[in-house]
Amino acid sequence: MFYREAGDFKTSYVDDSQTFPIKFDRYRYYVVLAVAFGIIPFIINDYWANALLLPFLIYAIAAIGLNILVGYCGQVSLGTGGFMAVGAYACYKLMTAFPDVSMFIHVIMAGGITAIVGVLFGLPSLRIKGFYLAVATLAAQFFLVWLFNRVPWFYNYSASGQINAPERDVFGIIITGPNASAWATYMFCLIFLTVCAIVARNLTRGTTGRTWMAIRDMDIAAEIIGVNPLKAKLTAFAVSSFFVGISGALLFAVYLGAVEAGEAFGITKSFLVLFMVIIGGLGSIFGSFAGAAFLVLLPVVLKVVGVDVLGWPTDIVAHLQLVIVGALIILFLILEPHGLAQLWRVAKEKLRLWPFPH
Repeated sequence: MFYREAGDFKTSYVDDSQTFPIKFDRYRYYVVLAVAFGIIPFIINDYWANALLLPFLIYAIAAIGLNILVGYCGQVSLGTGGFMAVGAYACYKLMTAFPDVSMFIHVIMAGGITAIVGVLFGLPSLRIKGFYLAVATLAAQFFLVWLFNRVPWFYNYSASGQINAPERDVFGIIITGPNASAWATYMFCLIFLTVCAIVARNLTRGTTGRTWMAIRDMDIAAEIIGVNPLKAKLTAFAVSSFFVGISGALLFAVYLGAVEAGEAFGITKSFLVLFMVIIGGLGSIFGSFAGAAFLVLLPVVLKVVGVDVLGWPTDIVAHLQLVIVGALIILFLILEPHGLAQLWRVAKEKLRLWPFPH
């Protein structure tokens, strides 16, 4: 058998309930981490960092955060772009106000500020849900973008209205600004993604995650059996907004370097992250990775195949990307609502039995 489960016995409940109970899965996980931390930083260049790796790392954090809220707790949100803007502008204010503080602290504090804002805008979820909650979070999206555009204090009274990331270093290595090297920015984002994924995985597998899923499946029944809907929903908004705020801070400070709220964090950003969650799979941490990887890789593949190989006009390729994403969302919602993560789970089950038919 492909997985070689023979002799893989469990002698305790802890062993049986671990994240990767099959040895093959654990070894594959360690190999991926070894390649990500030990090989890619030595072979990475600016193109691979800016075109693929940094967007994937940053959007994967945002997708994990949104998946916690939508996939695990069942609360619809269309304000992801606005919460990413909160993280970006909070990081900018912290970087300019406290230049001697580590960037790690700035990004984490930006996530904490975003969590507070997320809880405030999550309060309507205690009374409304479904379409009405989606409209409320959409209102938060437009309000936050308007706020950052109209209040000069947020962009330090700059004449252009943009915020520009000042040059900062971690342990003497520059990670923001035009002089930052590709491997340094990649490692900085990779550390945050790894920690966020581990924290999210443990939260969703514990008591907190079970309360979220109880609210998602049937909130009235969950309240009857003792689940506090106030605590469950607000913690989901807080944790989700924390991760989204971190991704917004990294998108601004490490990846883009200069942003304007309306352009970088508009409604299209909210839909982009939501599409990642839908295509990757609701209620799955791996689905967040898969959806982010797919939507980051798709434009690059279409450009290489359509523009460079087939010679198509760039505007045709851009519209083709929208058609493909829309068609995939429809297909996944109809045929496989759990997305790429479910397809991966089915493939693993087939491989565990291969080559036997049953």
